[in-house]
Amino acid sequence: MAMPLKGNAIHAGRRGNVATGVFVTLALFVTGLLWAKWLPYAGKAATAHRTHHWSGSSVLTVGGVHPGDRPTWHAAASFFHAYVASIWPALVVALLISASVQALMPRSWLPRALNRPGRLSSALAGGVAGMPSMMCTCCAAPVAVTLRRNGVTPAAAIAYWLGNPLLNPAVLVFLLFVAPWQWSLTRVVVGAATVLGVGAAVGRLSRPSGPDPTAPGAITPPVDDESAGTPRSFARALLWLALFLLPEYAVLVLLVGAFRGYLLTLGQPAHRGPLLALLLVVVVAVAGTLMVIPTAGEIPILQGLALLGASSGTIGALLITLPAVSVPGAAMVARSFGWKATAAATGIVVGAGLLGAAVLSLL
Repeated sequence: MAMPLKGNAIHAGRRGNVATGVFVTLALFVTGLLWAKWLPYAGKAATAHRTHHWSGSSVLTVGGVHPGDRPTWHAAASFFHAYVASIWPALVVALLISASVQALMPRSWLPRALNRPGRLSSALAGGVAGMPSMMCTCCAAPVAVTLRRNGVTPAAAIAYWLGNPLLNPAVLVFLLFVAPWQWSLTRVVVGAATVLGVGAAVGRLSRPSGPDPTAPGAITPPVDDESAGTPRSFARALLWLALFLLPEYAVLVLLVGAFRGYLLTLGQPAHRGPLLALLLVVVVAVAGTLMVIPTAGEIPILQGLALLGASSGTIGALLITLPAVSVPGAAMVARSFGWKATAAATGIVVGAGLLGAAVLSLL
């Protein structure tokens, strides 16, 4: 009789670990997002509704960088400082949520919730799941990596990654209050099409299951069965996420900041023929996918360009590409999705930027 009693005790202990892990994960999700996103954005939305003015400044011009300035350490460091100061709460919450999902949640739960029979329906599920967290592309990257490691399909995981910035409800509300209505409509229509299109395409290109956690280049180590659902497994997952994602993230943000003087020249208005104007929109769409900005950081950038007389094509392209993808964000997810799928997603986002340019120009 001793053996069944012992087995029941072990089973009960594991169920207790699962229940505790789920509670901790949900608590981190709700309290973390309340602190980093929901409450601050509610205040910003109220201010924007009252004033119809966006008080933030463009992160691309911090440190006195002007269009055409050469890369310097000052440009890199000032951009890095301003960007990190803006996003660090969301990044901390993203790492905590990622580690808790990786170590504390039953691995079958998220695939059961997000994986659907078709790639398009999986992309829809992932995109909708990304809307409440409202993160920028880099802060959403650790969570997307963890989703893949837990068996969520590539279509749903990458749609979650892109749905965070493109379908962010707070940014859509901000745009309605401080920008022309055509901007909001373009963002909703083209943004939704981008999330679904990228999800379906990446689902077709990617390997069918999550990467082997023991394979070279894996982002986090496997959580062994004995430590699963324990503080040790959580600390281990959090440490590996930080060690493997943050260093390359910091280096790439510094590089983007150093070269932003060249990127700023693309938004300067000039008298051009139709062919050159079209070529400029293509270049702007590509450049927008390289830049890394905080959540809603596109608003002051686009407002500044509009005041300078930038074309609706330029604004429409950046309205999609600026928030959707960045070099640091793509680098963080590439090992989980594969470089081929990540490159395809980036290319589709560039094409979506051109579609955004066309839609805004027509409106």
